[in-house]
Amino acid sequence: MEPVWYWLARGLLAPVQVLPLAWVARLGQVGGGVAYWLDRRHRRAARQNLARCFGTGCSPGELRAIARANFRRIGENFACAARTAAMTSAEIARVLTVQGIERLGDSPDRPSRSKVVAIGHFGNFELYARVGQFLPGFQFATTYRALRQPSLNRLLQGLRARSGCLYFERRTELRAVQEAMRTQRLVLGFLADQHAGDRGLPVPFFGEVCSTSAAPAVFALRYQCPLLVAICYRTGLSRWRIEIGEEIPTHHRGQPRSVEDITHDINRAFESAVRRDPANWFWVHQRWKPGHFRTRPSGPRPRSGSGERAS
Repeated sequence: MEPVWYWLARGLLAPVQVLPLAWVARLGQVGGGVAYWLDRRHRRAARQNLARCFGTGCSPGELRAIARANFRRIGENFACAARTAAMTSAEIARVLTVQGIERLGDSPDRPSRSKVVAIGHFGNFELYARVGQFLPGFQFATTYRALRQPSLNRLLQGLRARSGCLYFERRTELRAVQEAMRTQRLVLGFLADQHAGDRGLPVPFFGEVCSTSAAPAVFALRYQCPLLVAICYRTGLSRWRIEIGEEIPTHHRGQPRSVEDITHDINRAFESAVRRDPANWFWVHQRWKPGHFRTRPSGPRPRSGSGERAS
């Protein structure tokens, strides 16, 4: 028998998935605005993070305004993610555009190659899984961390399964990810903009070292795949554009670059996206946490399990 919170979640999802998307977006904004005033802990985290990055260029009032806008955006994105999960490919095509999709396709010198894409918590980030409909011939895949409540996790993954994207639990299904990389034409996305714990690399983000996932760089080097960064931008109420950037070099003069240098380039791409639209990122996460880092190899082939943990 499913627990009470499972049925509560189902009850909340049911009306969201039939309402017009614009209504859902506005309801989400209202919910995010209420959360800004009620959720003191995350409000403080957002303000502190914004001050860390923009404190020298913005007044306290401007930082508070960005934080409020960010909460409204987060509410809109979470509500819309529940709605877009139930939308058809034709419906998705009316609210999502993808810029730079040709960079994920085959090239004459590297045909039929899988791709690795570093993604982050920008905009309606659940839409990354829907990019596959714009690129026939490739299987989209990503990693995730299962929720603590199995019933809620099944509900969430049931929604995500409609996208056609493959989801691998990052702590238990690493071998399945590796097998898929060897046997399929994948576009494999890694959320790589959050604190990566004591297994992360000490790499700067907005000028301060923080624990950063090495998974995109490690996989791109190990499987000799092109590596790119994709950002989801909000272009209007319940409208988004995913922009796929230029390929990040994984080799220099024929030699593999270090995992740290590649990861630094990914962080710089994320920094650029944050500066472009500060309210579009997930400021409520504690990106900069004190702690220790494990010693890690910087070459392209770390020992099994030492660098393939996604974020």
